[in-house]
Amino acid sequence: MRTIDEHHEQLPFDVFARSCPSRETLGHVTGRWGGLTLCALREDTLRFNELRRRVEGVSEKMLSQTLHALERDGLVARDARPTNPPRVDYRLTPLGQEVTDRLLALVNLLEERMPDVLAAQHSYDARRA
Repeated sequence: MRTIDEHHEQLPFDVFARSCPSRETLGHVTGRWGGLTLCALREDTLRFNELRRRVEGVSEKMLSQTLHALERDGLVARDARPTNPPRVDYRLTPLGQEVTDRLLALVNLLEERMPDVLAAQHSYDARRA
């Protein structure tokens, strides 16, 4: 359990504690749009509209909010270039790459085991009907 606060005092981080800042970051990473955005950026550096096309179903507003949260958490870097028109690229930071590698392991497991998940859902639904 790593600990540090803005005054460099040692404080324990515990995602189960209501006031722990790790809980908010966990939500950013594991939320639908955060997880998909991180995984899309693992593939390449992308511009905003490229990300929107890659992450099907996300609205412009939600993608913007997601990118701001992930940038604030230090997982995504935003590179704005003063060109005409302006160009903004998004990429994973080293921390973002590490988090995304672990997230992708979960994504890969879920994709591989979807037949089992679908069978379980079908069985559950049949019992509830």
